[in-house]
Amino acid sequence: QVQLVESGGGLVQAGASLRLSCAASGRTFSTYDMGWFRQAPGKEREFVAAIRSSDGRTYYTDSVKGRFTISRDNAKNTVYLQMNNLKPEDTAVYYCAADRDSGIYWVNFASRYEYDYWGQGTQVTVSS
Repeated sequence: QVQLVESGGGLVQAGASLRLSCAASGRTFSTYDMGWFRQAPGKEREFVAAIRSSDGRTYYTDSVKGRFTISRDNAKNTVYLQMNNLKPEDTAVYYCAADRDSGIYWVNFASRYEYDYWGQGTQVTVSS
């Protein structure tokens, strides 16, 4: 069982930066593949970024490539999402998620149904 707690959200102007953190409980955090998703009002929850536990490989949705960076610190049981050059369309509740058993190739890293554990979310609001 893993419990996830996000923090770092807030209200910023377009062009600003934020760093989200997701602190995980449990001794097996280093074995979980981790993802960030977001959900805007009236929209489906969508994939933002993911990072593998085995080799640190990262994945991003096209709209955030070059602006967002996902990273993890296994010693601190924490995964981060550094968000630069924020845009109003980035406004959403951001969730981190843990995948307990992703398999060899992790082909479904962008699917919310792939993940076993979710945090409660943190609000990010970007004003124009």
